[in-house]
Amino acid sequence: MQKIHEPETIAAGNGIASDGAFGAVTPPIYLTSTFAFPSLEQSGPYDYSRTANPSRALLADTIARLEGGAGAVVTSSGMAAVDLLLSTLGPDELVIAPHDCYGGTYRLLNAKRERGHFSVVFANQGDETELEKAFEQYPALVLIETPSNPLMRVVDIEAIASRAKKVGAKTAVDNTFLSPALQQPLALGADFVVHSTTKYLNGHSDVVGGAVVAKDGADVEALASWANVTGVTGAPFDSYLTLRGLRTLFPRMEWQQENAMQIATYLSTHPQVAAVHYPGLVSHPGHTIAKRQQSGFGAMLSFELEGGLEAVRRFVAPLSVFTLAESLGGVESLVAHPATMTHVGMGEEGLKAAGIGNSLLRLSIGLEAASDLIADLEQGLKAASREAALASGL
Repeated sequence: MQKIHEPETIAAGNGIASDGAFGAVTPPIYLTSTFAFPSLEQSGPYDYSRTANPSRALLADTIARLEGGAGAVVTSSGMAAVDLLLSTLGPDELVIAPHDCYGGTYRLLNAKRERGHFSVVFANQGDETELEKAFEQYPALVLIETPSNPLMRVVDIEAIASRAKKVGAKTAVDNTFLSPALQQPLALGADFVVHSTTKYLNGHSDVVGGAVVAKDGADVEALASWANVTGVTGAPFDSYLTLRGLRTLFPRMEWQQENAMQIATYLSTHPQVAAVHYPGLVSHPGHTIAKRQQSGFGAMLSFELEGGLEAVRRFVAPLSVFTLAESLGGVESLVAHPATMTHVGMGEEGLKAAGIGNSLLRLSIGLEAASDLIADLEQGLKAASREAALASGL
C-alpha cells in the first residue's frame, strides 16, 4: 500500500520527478491550447486546455490532497471559484452567508440575488439566535469564512456543518486566510473548501487564481463540468506559478504567523490603538474555538486606530516596509483600509452591519524581520498620534 505522506511532503513533493518524457525533476509547463487525438473518434487523456491541462491537473491534485478532498477545480481567480460554487444553486434555493464576509463575495452574492439566481441571508454566524433563525429557512448552502475578512471573527465550523446536515444543506468554507497548512475544514464536516490561490497558496503576489475542493467525487465532477462549460478554469502558466509557490507554503506560514503574533502583541499595548483583532491573542473572543479547530493563528490581523480616518491617513503616509495595497498572503507585508479599499463594494449599510469602520486597518504580515515591521508601525503610529493630538486641540 502506498504511504500517505504528511502534508508538508505533499506540498513540497507532489508531482516531483514524474516526467516520463525526459525525467525532469520539476514538472513541466504544458503551454498548449490543444492536444493531438491518437485517431478519429479516440481522444487521449487531454484534448483541450479549457477542459483539462496537465499543469492545472497537478495543482488541483496537490490542493485536494492537502485539504483531504476527493478533487479540486482550479479557476482563474478566487471570485471565479466562489462563483463556480454558487452555480450549483437554483432560483428557489437559499444561501446563508456571513454578514462580515469579504467585500467581493458580498458583492457577488448580492448581484446574483438581485438577478434571481438564488436567495441570500447574511447572518452573524457567531450569534446563536441569528443563526437559528437563518437555519429555520432551510438553506441549500451555508458559506463560512473563518477567520473573517477583515475583522478576524472565528466561528465553529464543526457545529455549523453539523447543523447544516440536519436540514439537508451543504457547507462551504473559505479557507484563504489560513490555508490547509493551518485549517482543515473538510475534516471538520464541511463539503467544500474555497480558496483564492492568489493569496497564501501562491504566496508571492505574482499570479491570480482560485480553487474549489470537494469532499465528494460526484461534486468534483459536477464542478469540473460546469467550469468547462463556462470557461473559468485557470491557465497552465498560472497553475505552474501557483504550484511553485505552494512548495514553500508550510515554512512561509510558520514564519509569517510568528511575525503576526509579535505584531499583534505590540499593537495590543499601544495607546494609539483602540482594538486589535487577532485570534492568537487570548483576549480575542474566538480564541478558544480557533485554538481547537486551527493548527495556528495565521498571519492576518486588523486593528482600529484612535482618531478616525484622519489618523489613518497620517498612519499610512510614512510607512516604508508595509505597502498600502489590496490582497494578502504574499512574502511582503501589506496594509489595507477595508472601508475604502477591499470592502468598499459593500456600501455604507453593509459596512455598518459588518462593523467595518473608517478606523480599521488590515495587515497582511510577510517574511520581513519582525523588528523592522514593528519599527515601521511605530513610525506610523507616531504620525497618527500627532494628528489625534492636533484634532483634540492638545
